[in-house]
Amino acid sequence: MNRFILNETSYHNFGAINAIATETKARGFKKAFVCTDESLLKFKVTKKVLDVLENAKIAYQIFSDIKANPTVKNVLDGLKLFKDANCDYIIAVGGGSVIDTAKAIGIIYKNPEHEDVLSLEGAVETKNKAVDIFAVPTTAGTAAEVTINYVITDENKQRKFVCVDPHDIPVVAFVDPDMMSSMPKMLTASTGMDALTHAIEGYITKGAWELSDMFHLKAIEIIARALPGACNNDPKSREDMALGQYIAGMGFSNVGLGIVHSMAHPLGALYDTPHGIANAIILPTVMEYNACCTGEKYRDIARAMGVKNTENMTSEEYRKAAVEAVRNLAIAVGIPQSLKDIVKKEDINFLAQSAYNDACRPGNPKDTSVEDIAKLYKSLL
Repeated sequence: MNRFILNETSYHNFGAINAIATETKARGFKKAFVCTDESLLKFKVTKKVLDVLENAKIAYQIFSDIKANPTVKNVLDGLKLFKDANCDYIIAVGGGSVIDTAKAIGIIYKNPEHEDVLSLEGAVETKNKAVDIFAVPTTAGTAAEVTINYVITDENKQRKFVCVDPHDIPVVAFVDPDMMSSMPKMLTASTGMDALTHAIEGYITKGAWELSDMFHLKAIEIIARALPGACNNDPKSREDMALGQYIAGMGFSNVGLGIVHSMAHPLGALYDTPHGIANAIILPTVMEYNACCTGEKYRDIARAMGVKNTENMTSEEYRKAAVEAVRNLAIAVGIPQSLKDIVKKEDINFLAQSAYNDACRPGNPKDTSVEDIAKLYKSLL
């Protein structure tokens, strides 16, 4: 049996955020808890949503103490303010860190037995749906607005933990490319490569099946085509990336990922490495590692990325072509090609064990080990 969970409603393309007022009133909400971060406030990105609320005379409370790779403390601080502010729904305006924090706050408020936050790790069966969340992504990468996953950092143990819970999915997503237009080039590149990682890992994961494959192949095609233009702030490419990353999220949220993500998570926890950068650096190397366990799927990946004559290639040729297409895209958008400026050699054993313990690891198409993961890290130095 295969299960699929998606948003109740989603709005797409330029102007999508204007529907926030309509949805708020239709659902009878009175006061919004706006989760965002300081940078988005400073550069007036969040203001676009606040203007919609103010024009519709909808009350709100802002919570912006959220860092990249959000911590247990961020969640608990937000939870306290949510309780004190008497809000009845959440609007998450931000990238994956903001939306993940909003999910954790919403889940814990309705399931207070998990107020330690740490007990939410893995596929925990919470009793109640989260507080209703409206998600407004400001990056084209994480697809947190359509997934049942969120990732929080345990600052005491310097590790990220993945939480998988159908009760946390936002009820409405507003995927407005205008909210992403102020992203600098490197953030556009790294989050875009994060989206590509979602699509490729989702396509080859052990849980993949025909419905998820449909989403992932289309997402790979769109992202490969649109990412270079989005990095140059081309409006049509921005619009395409917003769609491509969302489609990838529709797939991987329901079937899982692999060790690119499980290896990236410890880098965020230990070094605060941006998640998209970590994924982008690791992806081609792990694709090479996994190739023998992917059947003909790399032929499809290569074709979706624009490689010609894949139908005439041997398995060795199309697998190499798929990896090279991914690597060349990363180079074209300015992604670093090694972890030498991020990872310390003395940390590799800790990183490898953390990656092996990560909730994304079991979905990897090739069964792995702590030793194999350590070798992969070393090969990237």
